[in-house]
Amino acid sequence: MKESVSAVFTTNDQIFFIKRQNYLNVFPGYYATPGGKVDATDSEEALPHAIWPKHVKPQLLHALIREVREELNYDLVAAVENGDVVAIEDIGLAITPEFNPYRFKNYYIKIHLKAPKEFNLDPSEVEFGEWNTPKNLLERYHLGHMLAVPPAVVLLKTFEKNPLHNTPIEMTLPHDPEIEVPMIESIYGVRQFLPLSHTFPPANRTNSFIIGDDDAVKYLIDPSPRDEVELKKFLKSVNKIGFDRILITHHHPDHYEFSRDIALEYKVPMEMSQFTYAIIGAEYFKGIEVVIRKEGDILTKSLGHDVIVYEVPGHDEGQLAIAPRNLSWFLAGDLIQTIGTVVIGGPEGDMKKYFNSLMRVIDLNPKNIIPSHGIIIGGTHKISETLKHRQERENQIKELLKMGRNLQEILDVVYVGLKPELLPYALKTIEAHITKINNENN
Repeated sequence: MKESVSAVFTTNDQIFFIKRQNYLNVFPGYYATPGGKVDATDSEEALPHAIWPKHVKPQLLHALIREVREELNYDLVAAVENGDVVAIEDIGLAITPEFNPYRFKNYYIKIHLKAPKEFNLDPSEVEFGEWNTPKNLLERYHLGHMLAVPPAVVLLKTFEKNPLHNTPIEMTLPHDPEIEVPMIESIYGVRQFLPLSHTFPPANRTNSFIIGDDDAVKYLIDPSPRDEVELKKFLKSVNKIGFDRILITHHHPDHYEFSRDIALEYKVPMEMSQFTYAIIGAEYFKGIEVVIRKEGDILTKSLGHDVIVYEVPGHDEGQLAIAPRNLSWFLAGDLIQTIGTVVIGGPEGDMKKYFNSLMRVIDLNPKNIIPSHGIIIGGTHKISETLKHRQERENQIKELLKMGRNLQEILDVVYVGLKPELLPYALKTIEAHITKINNENN
């Protein structure tokens, strides 16, 4: 497992946080403390000044020095020598949970300064940085204006209680994988559960969510554990919060497996689009109240804002998305993934509609995007890049069609090196592109 370091700069009452750029590959748009991965080139030579914690291996400290210099243009060694640094202390280790594809052992090192410094931030990685009180930053999180990993929230809560905290903090995600599924709340009010599911590789989990304020209707979205064992773990986790209704975003089995069993056991209605209801079939919903949802319907409230239904066909004709009226987040389902790629094809797929749905979300410009597979991401950069990639691929297919290439030949060129088990899905996507091209030429 890779290692990384985070620089927790503090003064007597403030902490320094950055907001990562939305286009970064790792945790785009997240609020965090500065830092980055440990490189093999980072020195293992011991640092001479007594202020450096002796139990922390030198390579981590040299990585810390390098990251602070690169990201903040701040010379930590010179700051120590000049007396600007009061203390440097190890305050904890966070290990990225197994459900995240980017796994690190991240070491948090507190650097307590005499006074706040005006850092010269690297704009390629940092949108902005600020000194602020932990209380103010937590208030921002609780208003839904901050995207953050659980250890960052734990860090703020710890320093809110004691701004001078200097001992290791327990940052492990509080869940027992033997009896429950993980739950994270990167955006306050959006509880994200991660059960193992029968989904499309390389993903192996489908995100399920509970949305809704405590005094409003709570929706359980896309419950889809893969088997009875995972179902038991899933229910133990969601029972801690509770829910009143189930919403299915679309009809693919990795989004509703076991939803019937849950609805019957808890005696709650199930909601979906008309297309989803029709394609799954009325028999599946026997004994369950079904509510058909469409564009513009208001489901509940999240942090006081109406949560509205959006129709986003393309990947699936009946796919629904939801978002609060202030667009602090947009639950996009399978319009986009942060693990793997979206398949467009078959009778339910339509490449033109998929392009249009992507462009619609880009135009709406929500603050954060919530996919069905992978982590929440800041901004619409990933959606814009997905659309651009699809457009480039379509232009490539157009040129190959002009050259008289057949479907297999196009597949061999466009998806060269793809794993054999994924080729049938790639073929469906090519066929969807060709259908779009032919319809636009007629």
